[in-house]
Amino acid sequence: MNTTTDFDAIPSTRQRVHVGVASLKQAEDEADALAVPVAAEAEPPDELGIGAAALASAGFTGRRGQTLVQPRSDGPVRVAIGTGAPGETDVTLVRDLAAEFARAVPWHRRLAVEVPSQDAGVSVSDFAQAVTEGVLLARWRYFVGRDADRPTLESLLVVASDEDAEAAGLGVERGRIVAAACSLGRDLANCPATTLSAVRMAEVAVDVGTAAGLEVEVFGKDELIELGCGGLLGVNRGSVEPPRMIRLRYEPADPTGRIALIGKGVMYDSGGISLKPSDESHAQMKNDMTGAAAVLASMTALKDLGCTTAVTGYLMCTDNMPSGSAMKLGDVLRMRNGTTVEVLNTDAEGRLVMADGLALATEEPVDAIVDIATLTGACLRTFGVEIAGVMGNSQAVVEQLKRAGEVVDEPVWELPLHRSYRSQLDSSIADLTNMGGVNAGSITAALFLEEFVGGLPWAHVDIAGTAQLPAPRTWRNKGATGFGTKLLIEFALRFAATS
Repeated sequence: MNTTTDFDAIPSTRQRVHVGVASLKQAEDEADALAVPVAAEAEPPDELGIGAAALASAGFTGRRGQTLVQPRSDGPVRVAIGTGAPGETDVTLVRDLAAEFARAVPWHRRLAVEVPSQDAGVSVSDFAQAVTEGVLLARWRYFVGRDADRPTLESLLVVASDEDAEAAGLGVERGRIVAAACSLGRDLANCPATTLSAVRMAEVAVDVGTAAGLEVEVFGKDELIELGCGGLLGVNRGSVEPPRMIRLRYEPADPTGRIALIGKGVMYDSGGISLKPSDESHAQMKNDMTGAAAVLASMTALKDLGCTTAVTGYLMCTDNMPSGSAMKLGDVLRMRNGTTVEVLNTDAEGRLVMADGLALATEEPVDAIVDIATLTGACLRTFGVEIAGVMGNSQAVVEQLKRAGEVVDEPVWELPLHRSYRSQLDSSIADLTNMGGVNAGSITAALFLEEFVGGLPWAHVDIAGTAQLPAPRTWRNKGATGFGTKLLIEFALRFAATS
């Protein structure tokens, strides 16, 4: 589960982890560590090899989230994992517990997790999917130093009875696909900007997108000039690296709906002329393209998961750099839809590149538009690093995103699209400015974006806080998290068009 900076070979050189369904005997023969779920106030399964009284003497009662490692002289290490009282177990807990198990035995490379024989409150298929996601994502890492090729995980076996094996197998396969997509999103967001430029991002999109059954189109600077994408071109003016817009298309037979996804792809955000301060914020500037990474990564999973929604993705990719040719304060840009924007802050560049993508998305038949971006520090200040913000002109679309976030544990919280704040974006010389007042920055940024959706059903997801974690937490690792990949997959799979 390691990666390198050689993105030419992402599909073929990412270390392959064997994931499958097995009997208990096979797991005992082949695994180094076996996780055994134990409910609160219940006698543990025989295979744990220890009774409830002995567990209690070690402080383990089976409460939600507990783990207890039992070294053994023969067979795999046993790890008791507490699932709580009957009725407490849900998919999020299972995913988290699987991740905690993977972290509790960090030196073991061959893992197994048992599906409870009793009713756990979660279907066998969902249990197996959550286990697969939790273990694979907890063991993912991005590292390019010595021993970068050393595997963090070799195999994962989900232990199920004969009658549950088929359902478990379906869940394992779904979990493998989702985890692979999320890992790709993390790889891209963690990659240094010197390695992953806009040009390189386009090459990656062609490689992995084509392999995933997507149609991929790449638009260079000349094509962007012809399209009139003044926002993307304006932000790019200070960079020696040329911009790229990548359009991805997934078209199933007889689609049940059509959505467009727009991802912010600022490969490195120095702030431009409005240079950022020299503090820890610079550590996150390489992942200011997490939105674009999430769109690309999510779309690689759609075909294998049988998604019936047609999806078009727009990745708006450029650096935002200071130089003699950089976009200046007071400049006026003309966007794809003809709107003119006065630039008051060159560090409010994300909304400029997204505006062109949103305008393009309105030019084709679509039931809903969703954009995702590391857009505002205000959202980070509001929600911290575990919750993203969501706003939109369609409550139906917002609710579907909220539900998707609950299912995959990438939560979004709705902020009001308070339109009386729209006047803060008025300019005396252009249609809009790119900055509102000192307060409610997340809301005024969303109001800016709304100007480019043509009244179509739309929602905006601000992942400025969730794109980076300072320390590991359950299945999320330190650094760029790839937040949004699982959210968009679930949203696309369950999307229901509304009139």
